[in-house]
Amino acid sequence: MSWKSGIIIVIVFVLLSGCVSGPGSQKGTLNLTSLPSGSEIYLDNQFHGTTPVTIPEVIAGSHTLEYRHSGYKSWSTTITVTPGSSNYYAALAPQTNVQLPEDIGQTITGAPTPAQVAVTIEAGKKTMIIRDSNRFSGTASGTNSVLLTLYGPGKYLNGVSLVQQNVNELGNWNYLWNPGSSVESGLYTMIVSDPWKITSERTEFTVIGGGVVSISPSTYSAATGTSVTFSGQCTTGAQNVLLALYGPGLYTNGKELGPFSVTADKTWSYKVTLDSTMPTGDYTMYVYDVPKTSSDNTRFTVGYSS
Repeated sequence: MSWKSGIIIVIVFVLLSGCVSGPGSQKGTLNLTSLPSGSEIYLDNQFHGTTPVTIPEVIAGSHTLEYRHSGYKSWSTTITVTPGSSNYYAALAPQTNVQLPEDIGQTITGAPTPAQVAVTIEAGKKTMIIRDSNRFSGTASGTNSVLLTLYGPGKYLNGVSLVQQNVNELGNWNYLWNPGSSVESGLYTMIVSDPWKITSERTEFTVIGGGVVSISPSTYSAATGTSVTFSGQCTTGAQNVLLALYGPGLYTNGKELGPFSVTADKTWSYKVTLDSTMPTGDYTMYVYDVPKTSSDNTRFTVGYSS
């Protein structure tokens, strides 16, 4: 083989390598569950089986995810797929129309028709911290009480009936959920329905806490004008972390940085270039999850540039 042929082959391999390892080749894996189980999964309007199901090799970026199940309202959202594994769970609400058995020739005593019943629900906190409480409220017509059922991770995976709450004379209701520390972080769905379960509504909220946040620098000593990458984990269920830098001079009272996103594999990172005007000395970088259920810190030294 001539040296010219060898150069051509090397160039071809370099080009192929660039195509394979480019940004568009990054892919993630989706682990999908639901209540009820057996829900049909559509990713970008393409059927991918029924829950529980795992979809591998999904190209990183924005996608439309939809859950469908006979007798339940379809649920869809836009997700951002990142490299690694991501978990998604949905609790589907029953259809509002209820079909009575054909052999019943008269209205069930005390049960209204679907047109006579309506319920609403709202969460007081869209994000709550473990050990906090969350007040749910709404309206109801055509009924004197409402049923509240909670779906989420852990013991709430298959749904837990919390209470049958009375409706006041103005058609309003409210309920204070106070789980203490016996709750896991993650996404929850509270469903309100009338006692006959003719109609229902839902609201989603996130519980944060019960985990740790960590931080470490790429180097513990750096010259001004160079860069330091800070990275770590966040297992509290928070979607973002905040950084705060303390040190000499202007940094005595701290300088807040962020927020920075937590990835699907529960990690985060931030690269900072040390300004040439930064005073030399010892610095401390703190990291907090949002909204500050856990924290960590690390120290590093800033020296003169050569």
